[in-house]
Amino acid sequence: MKEGIHPQYVVATVHCSCGNTFQTRSTKSELHIELCNQCHPFYTGRQKLVDTGGRVERFQRRYGDRARRGQQAR
Repeated sequence: MKEGIHPQYVVATVHCSCGNTFQTRSTKSELHIELCNQCHPFYTGRQKLVDTGGRVERFQRRYGDRARRGQQAR
């Protein structure tokens, strides 16, 4: 293997959007994440609806409750 081509593996501080902070090791010294074990629905047991740009509302406007009843859209 070549000498000096690998990045340094340092202690990294991870900051979550929920406010949780913990340390791990990475090639970057600081990481910013959206979900961690303190706020992820799988680990907390609470379901969290993430609507990207109103797509659920757009679907409901377009198809109404036809989708719930199982009818075909025209």
